[in-house]
Amino acid sequence: MTLWRILLEFVAMEHASSPPIHLEIQRHRNNCYGLLRTSYRESGKIRHTTHGRITGFSHEKLKLIQAALRNEVVYTSSNEAPKIANSREYGASQVILCLAKGLELDKMLYSKNNLQWVKDCLAMIIGRLIYAGSKLSLTNRYKDTVLWELCGVKGIPDVDENCYSSMDRLLERQQDIQQKLAAKHFSDNAMVLYDITSSYFEGEYSESQIVKFGYNRDCKRGHEQIVIGLICNMDGCPIAVEVFAGNTKDETTVKSKIEEIEKRYKIKQIIFVGDRGMVTKSNIGKIKKEGFHFISALTHPQIKELLSKKVLAIKMFDHEKIIEMADADNPEYRYCLCRNKATGKRETITRQELLKKTTTALDKIANSPKKSTTKETAARVGKIFGSTKMGKFIEWEVNRGRLKWSLKTDFVEAESNLDGCYIIVSDAPKDKFNSEKLVQSYKQLRLVEQAFRNLKTVQLEIRPVYHKTDIRIRSHVFLCMLAYYLQWNMNQKLKPLFEKDGNHKKHFWTFENVIERLKSIRIEEIHTAGTTCKIITQLDEDQRTILNLLGAKL
Repeated sequence: MTLWRILLEFVAMEHASSPPIHLEIQRHRNNCYGLLRTSYRESGKIRHTTHGRITGFSHEKLKLIQAALRNEVVYTSSNEAPKIANSREYGASQVILCLAKGLELDKMLYSKNNLQWVKDCLAMIIGRLIYAGSKLSLTNRYKDTVLWELCGVKGIPDVDENCYSSMDRLLERQQDIQQKLAAKHFSDNAMVLYDITSSYFEGEYSESQIVKFGYNRDCKRGHEQIVIGLICNMDGCPIAVEVFAGNTKDETTVKSKIEEIEKRYKIKQIIFVGDRGMVTKSNIGKIKKEGFHFISALTHPQIKELLSKKVLAIKMFDHEKIIEMADADNPEYRYCLCRNKATGKRETITRQELLKKTTTALDKIANSPKKSTTKETAARVGKIFGSTKMGKFIEWEVNRGRLKWSLKTDFVEAESNLDGCYIIVSDAPKDKFNSEKLVQSYKQLRLVEQAFRNLKTVQLEIRPVYHKTDIRIRSHVFLCMLAYYLQWNMNQKLKPLFEKDGNHKKHFWTFENVIERLKSIRIEEIHTAGTTCKIITQLDEDQRTILNLLGAKL
């Protein structure tokens, strides 16, 4: 009887038996034999029933029979050796999809989450975290990842049907989705973090009404841009995003955001935290109403105005404690005076370096043997000041093409005294917000800045934007925000992993590294002995830890 005939009969016996049959290999002197047995438990002890004995085979062939009875893949020749016919990324796609469903993001997109456009949007949101790039490049990855397959797309995904059409549906649902996010992550008397940024464009956008020239926060002159406003809760969880025209000013967006939070998200008690250039006096007057309070910071000119009015003095700023004071002209406002020693040192060094660069360049112009007109010399000076922004510290004049200049040392000293100084301003009641809490609340704006860094550069790479119409641009930005929503939640769950990480050379864990470790979990198609099976990469300790923290299963 051939080995394969024996295997077939034993497998048939196994399916006919209960409990399952197994082979126990025994050795007697130099010979091996196998006992076909079933095992069971009786009175707390394991008992065996022997059904037969196999003799006359080598130890290797007995191991093959043993493996076959365990439903393991076996082969007896090189022609039957297993071959990997296909290997695709599985771990990251499956784990983040499980997380998205655990957060009920699919239901937020639409209550009937079995609709294909909802699954397409999940694929694009998850794909943004794993494979940042164009929608076309994501659809072309179907040979390398099971993402589209997990999201219900059979065969080759179509960029028009599975991406662009689904993006249009997503944009129609944006307000409803954001309302659900607000209901989940905002409570009444909510603290709202709000900030804006810009994202520059390259190429022609003649069909767009929002891609325009404006103040570029990325210092990318000569590029059109859009402005992006982001609302987060006090922990930095993204709630809502809006795209404004590229020439929109910061302060003009605040009034509409307050109304949106109050009316659309049904929040009556609002603590609005905004940057110093956003919450202006005129804005406060427009949005001042019952249940609304704000936390912001004064600009340098506003601080200088208070100093000139002798409402405060430089010596009141302390880097060890917060000094709270009031202004008789604005008794409803509270001012918290702070000083950051490290920031002050950095600002001083930066100014000194820029002044050195400026004075060196001015000396070069003043001592130049080349004759120039007054207009030409003034233009050269203006170019230097435009580059260094140090013109306010220089007294200068051009007479018959020759430059004379001097440093305003008193002005430099006065400015240096303000290095590291900042003032938090608020109308929040003292019984709910003491000085320390006011300052800490304003510092929470760094979480919105962190969101912008992730959206623009670190992980999600919102640009370059390949879409040419306003509808698709808005939808793309919203899709990226939802991807950051998943990233934010992943970071919250992975905190134990990050907190246990080492420093410097021992620093290992980053969000990018987590994604790469998950991407290394692959699903592979194995061909052997005329049959095909699929296996998933065996998890290592790191991967099991990540899955446990995220509450995901493969």
